[in-house]
Amino acid sequence: MEAATPLHPDRVALVGDRLRVDALTITDPTTVRLAGERERAGDDVAPLIHQAIEIGARVLDREQTAADTDFVKAEFERQARELEARFGEQAQSAATALTASIDAAFGTESGLLPKLMERHFGAESTAAVQHQVSALVNELLKSHREALLKQFSSADEASNPLGQFQRSATEAITNASAAQQRQLLEMTRTMTAMRSEIAALKAEQEKDQAVAEEAERGTAKGRTYEEQVAEALTRIAQGRGDLAEQVGDATEGGGKKGDVVVDVDAQAGPPRGRIAFEMKTSRLSMPETVRTLDAAREQRSAGYAVLVVPSDERIPAGMSPLRELHGDKLVVTFDPEDGSTLALETAYALARARVLMARGEHDGIDAAAIEEAAARAVELLGQVKAIKSGLTAARNQIGKSSEAVEGMAKAVRDQLDEIALLARPGDADAPPGIDAPGA
Repeated sequence: MEAATPLHPDRVALVGDRLRVDALTITDPTTVRLAGERERAGDDVAPLIHQAIEIGARVLDREQTAADTDFVKAEFERQARELEARFGEQAQSAATALTASIDAAFGTESGLLPKLMERHFGAESTAAVQHQVSALVNELLKSHREALLKQFSSADEASNPLGQFQRSATEAITNASAAQQRQLLEMTRTMTAMRSEIAALKAEQEKDQAVAEEAERGTAKGRTYEEQVAEALTRIAQGRGDLAEQVGDATEGGGKKGDVVVDVDAQAGPPRGRIAFEMKTSRLSMPETVRTLDAAREQRSAGYAVLVVPSDERIPAGMSPLRELHGDKLVVTFDPEDGSTLALETAYALARARVLMARGEHDGIDAAAIEEAAARAVELLGQVKAIKSGLTAARNQIGKSSEAVEGMAKAVRDQLDEIALLARPGDADAPPGIDAPGA
């Protein structure tokens, strides 16, 4: 930075916040050069002089502030060095004193703490704490044993915890035994119900197996269930002046539904109606049954359709034997092994009556009388089935009774043999020579 411009004031005065300089002469080359440039440029020179003074004053102020800062820094460093020296001396003195105190308290040879530890915890000291603690513990154990012995040997159940425990244990065992007994009873009932269900399932399985075996036997003999039903329907139709024909393999009306068709009154002239019979050895659902019988009626141009199954277990769910559905179809059971065609004849008669009733207004048929007779026939057939079931149950019971009698007779013979052995003490090993009479 260039040197400050020397001033040659004739008079310098400070008036309030203003500085007044009279007869000011500036000889600084830089200032003179700048003033000349402004004057040649036609500018006022006075602002330049003001700026030069203001800028110079600020520069001087900053230099004075820097000088003060350096002084403070040097003074602070001097004081820090002196403080550090004094602190080191004091720390050394404190460390020496602390070392002496630690040696006095914890020194191996002359320390106060080792002496106290030896006095109170040494093995050879009679006043050692462990000896006092051991004596106190032994005394407490002795008194505790005496108190326990007194408490558990007392006959008072209120103060004897063993009595309370025994009573609680007895109650718990009793409750557990009762609960176990209830569980066993419940398990027994469950087992009984399961046995009943298993027996029912087994009986149903045996029936299914019997039906399958019968079907196999019929097939082996060259006669399927369909053929056996067709033969029975042929006999029934001949007795009523109708004509039955097995058409299961013939396509008619776009399908083969309807295994046997019966033309009503076909022996005497043109048929007055037709019945379609469909045979199934498997159990259908109710919707399948409806679809099958409707298809049989449509494909065989019949006015009525009948589903024939070998047993009640093959009746579709939601349907009953000999109960009409929609007025043009029903289900019936026919077991060739049973030998009875009564149910099949009833279904035949109901279907035949329905077909003829459809022509009643032309032929003078009394539809109401036919309805009443059909209902009576179904009712009587139900009674017949109930009686047959009772006879079957009676035969089974008689068979069981016969087996029981035979078992008792065998037991009596065993007793007679034992009597014969006891009556011969001298020949106990000989075989009995008395035969009990037959029971």
